Amino acid sequence: MLYRTFGKTGKKVSILGFGCMRLPIIDNNPERINEPLATEMLHYAIDHGVNYIDTAYPYHGLDATQGGMSEIFVGNVLKEGYRDQVYLSTKLPSWNIEKKEDLNYYLDMQLKRLQTDSIDFYLLHGLGKNTWSNLKELDVLEFMDSALEDGRIKYAGFSYHDEIELFKEIIDSYNWSFALIQYNYMDEDFQAGKEGLEYMAARDIGTAIMEPLRGGCLTNNIPPDIQAVWDKAPVKRSPVEWALRFLWDHSEVNVVLSGMSKMEQVIENIKIAENGHVNSLTAEERNLIQEAKDTYIERIHAGCTGCNYCMPCPNGVDIPTNLNILNDLYIYQNMEKPAGSYAFIKAKNANASVCDDCGDCEEKCTQKLEIRKYLKEVVETFEK
Repeated sequence: MLYRTFGKTGKKVSILGFGCMRLPIIDNNPERINEPLATEMLHYAIDHGVNYIDTAYPYHGLDATQGGMSEIFVGNVLKEGYRDQVYLSTKLPSWNIEKKEDLNYYLDMQLKRLQTDSIDFYLLHGLGKNTWSNLKELDVLEFMDSALEDGRIKYAGFSYHDEIELFKEIIDSYNWSFALIQYNYMDEDFQAGKEGLEYMAARDIGTAIMEPLRGGCLTNNIPPDIQAVWDKAPVKRSPVEWALRFLWDHSEVNVVLSGMSKMEQVIENIKIAENGHVNSLTAEERNLIQEAKDTYIERIHAGCTGCNYCMPCPNGVDIPTNLNILNDLYIYQNMEKPAGSYAFIKAKNANASVCDDCGDCEEKCTQKLEIRKYLKEVVETFEK
């Protein structure tokens, strides 16, 4: 296993981290983790050098507001000496925080669930405009200072799902040790993106990457024209290896989290990580990745640029996200990831069916898109 320094923390973290959000389950029930198999997978990863274990309060639950089973499972599986071999990361459920007392309530609960006295890397989960505004009003940064001082957490960070401008504002608001962003070769200009990655690295903030395979979109059901691109390479690699090697090729990337659900994936990813050196891809190989990206982009269905001039919607529809989810279906020809994303915005009542066909968005759209037509397609695709 290869290791990199995790920003200003100085800790050496494995370039592959184990994300405990997609563990193997029984009867398609996320709360029923296949504990014997998942334990074997996690122990194998640790025994082969993986030392960054990531979980969160809602993982392996039926509802994001309720605690899932992942933290409890991780707490059990790290007993008998494994806890001392890893850095443990989990996340405060930001959307559940309604009063200051909730901050300590959830952290203390998570410590018990994880059966540990201290969490190495503690994150504010899924920050965006609304959660950040609410947490600031509740003095979350003072809470983080307090948790660091009393030793319940060792390093403070956050995970992020919003635009780059807000990302920079949050980065500059506190002495963060690390942050977790979505990044892959298709998402260089999405959310924090490449600009955010470089912004962190320039400030010596540890960089952790989620969604390296874009929820499987870059590795499952590969279209023939994409496979034809990979087949041009002198050195043959799987789509998984291309995606992971793209990330590890970047000096700014410290650890890449993979949500592994099969033992075969654990073994494959650890093997790939053996060659995950910085600047290890050739110029020709980088050009092939760009060609694959361009080929995917040609599949875009709704030409939304994400400028947000259509927002806010009078009824609360998150128009750019709905159109982006529809595009994902066309681009990757894979329903799993877009369906999950749609369920997430539906829980926030920002889904396409909230649209009342007022047409206000189309009047403001700089691309002159037939937004209402696309929103109706979203409803037909993901709700019916």
